[in-house]
Amino acid sequence: MKIHEYQAKEILRKYQVPVPEGRVAFSTEEAVQVYRQLGTGVCAVKSQIHAGGRGKGSLYDPDDPSRLIQQGGVKIARSEAEVREYADNILGNLLVTHQTGPAGRRVGRILIEKGSKIAREFYAGIVLDRQQAMNVFMVSTEGGVEIEKVAAETPEKIVKAYVHPGLGLRPFQAQRLAYSLGLSGPQQKEAARFFTALYRAYQETDASLAEINPLVLTEEGQVLALDAKMNFDDNALFRHSDILEYRDLEEEEPAEVEASKYNLNYIKLDGNVGCMVNGAGLAMATMDLIKLAGGEPANFLDVGGGASAETVERGFRIILQDPNVRAILINIFGGIVRCDRVATGVIEAVNTLGSVQVPVIIRLAGTNAEQAADILENSGLKFQVARDFQDAARKVTAAVKS
Repeated sequence: MKIHEYQAKEILRKYQVPVPEGRVAFSTEEAVQVYRQLGTGVCAVKSQIHAGGRGKGSLYDPDDPSRLIQQGGVKIARSEAEVREYADNILGNLLVTHQTGPAGRRVGRILIEKGSKIAREFYAGIVLDRQQAMNVFMVSTEGGVEIEKVAAETPEKIVKAYVHPGLGLRPFQAQRLAYSLGLSGPQQKEAARFFTALYRAYQETDASLAEINPLVLTEEGQVLALDAKMNFDDNALFRHSDILEYRDLEEEEPAEVEASKYNLNYIKLDGNVGCMVNGAGLAMATMDLIKLAGGEPANFLDVGGGASAETVERGFRIILQDPNVRAILINIFGGIVRCDRVATGVIEAVNTLGSVQVPVIIRLAGTNAEQAADILENSGLKFQVARDFQDAARKVTAAVKS
């Protein structure tokens, strides 16, 4: 689960991670009120959406997406009048960044934050390294730059510390990370305390990502999280009802929200082949084969090991909400679930939905696969039954192209 920057900073404050003083606002008048309460001549007015690149993004009129309102979703205001101007330009408009795609995201809230006198900018981030089976704490002197770009162009500027799950971030690791940023004396000690507190916040909230970019050293010598991004493990949210309350459904894909209501694992993609599969590994392999056959997956949809008529019907409905879908591939391995039950469920789903206007290719393997093939062939519906995995990918790709 993703959350907004201001929400991440609320969590970090609880763990004594230093962040600038600020508050969220949902209207221009509220933004002006926050600015007055901060009592500062300089503040940052920051769009809050679940995407990066906000500072370099562009704001457009949602009623006329071709009309540019303002360049940049993050602005420095030096007066109340500027706060009002920027809030008016940002709130309710579409922010387009390299991560949102051309459709952009409507901005419904902004963070008004006290300005900081920046001396230096750094990067700090924590994520799970699955190869090493450990969390990795990364820092870089290249603050304000996307870490992917740093990794591609100057990987030597990324310093890593692997954290043993039984020991946590050790003091010597925090000190070494701070030293690698060129800090010394009191600044090095403060950065080490910052890293220790950040790791504790990451670990105790079951986060899957904690990213501070930029991490800044102010002219007064303070180490601050000027920006903050945190993602969380969905499977651990039952332990964190306070974090679950941060969920912003307006920032999520509507089809993904609907799928989550039925415990379906759905992620929308940019292709035109709808996929319905049982099991995450099989779903990934299915998408790979579609790509190899020349097609483009429109989604990841795992209906789980106990696929039934009800789950298949719901999966169909969600897939067909995507207007880009030109064919559907159902790829089920009958282990826990019997293939004949899946076949019956597919037929019931199509009959319930009425008419499915796109080709449906079905590949069923495993328990009772032969009975399932007979059921599909005798259904009177225009299914294409694939013999094997590769045949299924070829047929669905051909159906899209035709």
